[in-house]
Amino acid sequence: VQLVESGGGLVQAGGSLRLSCVASANILSINVMGWYRQAPGKQRELVATITSTGTTNYADSVKGRLTISGDNAKNTVYLQMNSLNPEHTAVYYCYIGLWVSPNDYWGQGTQVTVSS
Repeated sequence: VQLVESGGGLVQAGGSLRLSCVASANILSINVMGWYRQAPGKQRELVATITSTGTTNYADSVKGRLTISGDNAKNTVYLQMNSLNPEHTAVYYCYIGLWVSPNDYWGQGTQVTVSS
């Protein structure tokens, strides 16, 4: 299984970015897709996930600013990020959880940098 991320970059505070992640997995084997992030000097943390049936889960810190969505036909998950501030600066990793073992896969990460 391969995950290909795109959409990261440098943006000014208040700006927006949209991250995309395309999975090479069979759609029927996908249980959940999502995004995690790791800021400098911090542990990787959950941002948001979405199940194959569309149920979403967000970290409390991102509710209202970040929106996760999925396109099953394209095996793609998106993360729309609005009203960004420097605290959003991190490497964002795409995650996929499959119904079959091995279950977990990660993308290579995409850098998001928000300047003040």
